[in-house]
This record gives sequence, structure tokens and C-alpha cells, in this order.
Amino acid sequence: MRRSRKQLALAGVLSAFIGAVAAVAFAGSATDLTGVPSANTRSAGYAPASVLSPELAQIVVAQGSYPLDGGTAAVPYYGYLGGAPMVPALGSNVEAKKTEPDKNTYLVFKDGLTGADPAYNYGTHFLFQGHEGGSPGTITRINLDADAAHRVTLLATKDADGNNLATIDGSTWDAWSKLLLLTTESASAPTYAATPGYPSTVTDVSGSLGRGGYEGIQNDSTGNVWIVEDIGGSAPAGTNARRPNSFIYRFVPEHPSDLSKGKLQVLQVFAADGHPITTSSQAAVGASDLAALHVYGSSFDTRWATIHNTASDGTVPFNANTLAKAANGTPFKRPENGVFRPDGKFKQFFFDETGDTNATSTENGCCGGWGSIYKLTQKSPTADSGTLSIFYNGDGTHAAFDNVSFFDKDHIAFVEDAGATLHQQRNGLDNAWMFDVTKDYSNPANQPVRFIAEGRDPSATIDAGLVGTPGFNNEDDNEITGIHVSNGDPSKNGILGAKHPHPWKGHGPDRWRVFYTQQHGDNPTYEVLRIK
Repeated sequence: MRRSRKQLALAGVLSAFIGAVAAVAFAGSATDLTGVPSANTRSAGYAPASVLSPELAQIVVAQGSYPLDGGTAAVPYYGYLGGAPMVPALGSNVEAKKTEPDKNTYLVFKDGLTGADPAYNYGTHFLFQGHEGGSPGTITRINLDADAAHRVTLLATKDADGNNLATIDGSTWDAWSKLLLLTTESASAPTYAATPGYPSTVTDVSGSLGRGGYEGIQNDSTGNVWIVEDIGGSAPAGTNARRPNSFIYRFVPEHPSDLSKGKLQVLQVFAADGHPITTSSQAAVGASDLAALHVYGSSFDTRWATIHNTASDGTVPFNANTLAKAANGTPFKRPENGVFRPDGKFKQFFFDETGDTNATSTENGCCGGWGSIYKLTQKSPTADSGTLSIFYNGDGTHAAFDNVSFFDKDHIAFVEDAGATLHQQRNGLDNAWMFDVTKDYSNPANQPVRFIAEGRDPSATIDAGLVGTPGFNNEDDNEITGIHVSNGDPSKNGILGAKHPHPWKGHGPDRWRVFYTQQHGDNPTYEVLRIK
């Protein structure tokens, strides 16, 4: 398709601006960011701006009020469903349901992709999201080279069988099947595979990958799919602690390009005396197995146990969480996301626990209540065994870890999802933290660097005042989600973990880029730039 002069001019201005900023930032890295001194405070009616390290800036690439290319009356905007105002009238709590764009996946397609307007050239640089709120669930694509009218395309609200999509949390690009994989954080909802073009064809792949509280999802170098589950556990009587109830999975396809056949496995962790650490062995408050998993310097043997095989068990969708418990898999406190260290070897997998998100949890001090970060080490991504160790134990300042991305081979960012309760208890909003994986964080002298102190936009501040009123159905405080560093390479060599990231260095269309979404409120998605 031939682009108009106006389209070419717009794309040129955008590319020149971002490229110029990147060129100025050629010498920058993740290792020399100045820390933001403190979190933004939370109080009624207070809408502070986000504060970034002084070396960084951010620009909006899309926000909730952007009209959708190919939108419908039910889903007209990037961050809002139809049928109600974006902001409630004075004295009212009625506003549109917010769709909450979640995890980002950045891809570059040299031949471009189609959109709702057959006469428009949508460019080559794209950012994909599933949406966590509203019904139907939605999949969108930010067309980073496009003008405002074509900036965000609605790819799908239904699957290939005509069913409304469930709400979506995680996403990744499977380079073998050439499909987006999307998770729904529900054992009753499908796991999806979707084509990247318009309209997207969305299929249910939970007859092989299963259904669970899936959130994080990631390929390894052999085409296996690693899945991180987030299902909150029950609370022991009289406590604000939560029992571990979420598992780490690995799907091993018979053939990497075919997601319909293969084995789903669950991670088992073994105590020093050889017994598996299970749901029952961590059920008591402060259980010894639970506490042991959070001791610096300890190491635990691991093994992958097959819980479902399409060759023998068929392809009817199944509840992976139930099968994981029956197979004595090891549950964790809401391990929401994980990623491989980008050394090309896929031997180290870092994943987090969000924890109990409550400052009064009895397990904050001993057992991961504040949230934690683990390192799983194997000889190869296909190995059946390995070792697990604690990399970082959270505390009242560093807590409730959620999305994650490596910025270079040694520096990994985790962002918080503390929620309104912990925000109030800490009198502080969420943060983004940069960790150095070569450091020993059992030493109090070593501390991660806060590079974003998230603010709260006016819409989220209004929502915070309306939460709890009858009929109000939106979230309140903003949340950092979808932190993502990628050069957009859709080939097998471009999967996260295959190459050392180099954000902010160099310029041009194939540079590494950094994105995140400020969920809730106005729901903006940002690109983070290095400015000095």
C-alpha cells in the first residue's frame, strides 16, 4: 500500500523525534540510573505525577480515550467500553467500564500488518496487549507508526467459534507457531493463541496448555512455553497471610510449531531431606517448608513432573492447578511473571512472588509475605532437573512484585502491584525497581534502584474516592504493568532471553525500546526514553 504524503510526514516526524532522543542517549545504560528518593504518597484527592530517574523521560504512545481503529459500539476506545461517560458527572459514580490494557508485546514486521482501513499503511512497528477488564475481553495493537485515527486497532473481541473473549493478562510472541499467546488468569477461561493481523483469528489452546490462574508466559530457545500462575490462596484463620496456591509450568510441544499437542509439566521443589514441598506442607502459618524457601544462601533441587499429555489424556480443556496439586507440585505466593536471563543459554529463569500485599501479614518477615524473587537454574531449558534459590526477599519498601523485564544481561526490572490496601498502609504508591543479578541482596548494603515512582492520574484519583459506592465497577489507584524491553525481532533469534538487550543505545527503526502501561485511571501506555 502506498502511504500518503501526510502519513509519511507524520511517521517521519515521530521517528526523527524518538530517534534523536535515542541518539543523544547513546552512552546510557541500565547501570547508571539515579534512584528516585521515595515513592509518591497516597492521600484523598491527591494526584501526583510519576517521577522517573532524571536520566529518563516518557511519552504516551496510546491512552484509554484513543478511539479504536475498527472499534465497535461495545468497545469504542483503547481503555473504555461503551455505554457510559469516561468520567462520572458531578455527584454520580456512573462511568464506562475500563478495559485495563495489560502486558505489552513489541514486534516489528518488515512487511507491515493490515488494519480496519484497507487504504491505510499501518507501518511496521507494533505493540500488542490483552485487556484485563470488561466484557467482552479485547486484544488491541498499537500501531506505533500510525496517525491518531489509526493508532490503536481492535484486533478481536471473539474467538474463532464466535465466543466472547475472556479478560486477558499475559502475552508473548511464539516465534515457532507465529502466534501471540495470551493468558486469562482463570481456571475457567481459555488460554488463547492469536494471529497478529486484522482481524485476529483467536483459538483456544487450553486442551494442551491447560487453564489456570496463568499470567506470565514466555518461550525458551527450543520452543517450550513457560507459564507463571497467579491464584491467591486461602487465609489461615485469624491472619492476613495467604497460603501458596500458584505454580510454575512448562509446556513441551511435540513439535514447536504446533501448540495443539504436547506435555504440560509442573515444577517440583524438594526440601533438604528429599520430600517435595507441596500445598499441604506449606499450609500452616510460618510452615518450615515455606520459611526455608525464603532463606538467603539456600538451594533446593527441582524436577519437572508431567501432569497432562495430549497423547494419552486427549485435548479437552483441563484445570492445571488441580492437576498440579495432585502431582505434588510446589505452589508459591502468587508468582505472577518470569523471564530468562538474556545470555542466549536459557539456563536461568527469574520469577517473582507478589506475596500477601498486606502490611499486617504474619508471614511478611519469614515467608514471602512482602513478595520475593527466585532464580531457577538448569543445565539447559529442556533439563528435567535443576536448583532453586531465593534471589531477593521483599520488605515494606520493596514489595508486591509483578511484571518483569531484563534491561541488559545483568540488570532486571520488577514493578510493583501493591494494591490500594498496601498503598494506604505504606502511604505510598507503586514503584519500578532495577536489580543487579550479580549482587548478593542478603547484604543490606546492596539495594535495588527505584527508577519510577508511579503517580496517580486524576481519573484514578476520582475512582479511588468512588470505590465501595454501590454499583461502582472500576479499580482505583494506578498500577505499573507491562514493563517490556525488546527490539521487536519476531524470529526465533528474537525471543526474550536470546540476545543482550541494549535499550537507549543507538537509533533507527530496529533499536531496543522500553514500554510500560499505567493501568487503571486513564490507562496510558508509555515509551520510556533515555534523555541524558
